[in-house]
Amino acid sequence: MGRGRNWTAEEKAKIVVQGLKGRAVSEICNEYQIHQTQYYKWREQFLENVSKVFETKAQSKRKSDSSVRIKNLKRWSAS
Repeated sequence: MGRGRNWTAEEKAKIVVQGLKGRAVSEICNEYQIHQTQYYKWREQFLENVSKVFETKAQSKRKSDSSVRIKNLKRWSAS
C-alpha cells in the first residue's frame, strides 16, 4: 500500500502557518486529509528551522564550510 501524497515544502509551510494563525488543527487536517500527528511533526520542523529565514548568505556558507571540514576530519581520523 502507498504511503500517501508527497507534499512540497511550500505546501507543508502553508498548512502549518494556518494553524499558527489560530485555525483549528482538526479543521486543517480534515481539509487536507492528514493526521494531526503529521501536522504536529511538520509544525515542529517549521519552528526548528524558521530562524534560517534570517540568515545571510555568508552565515549559510560558513555553516556549510564548517560541515564539510568536520566530515573531512572524521574521514581523516577514521583512516
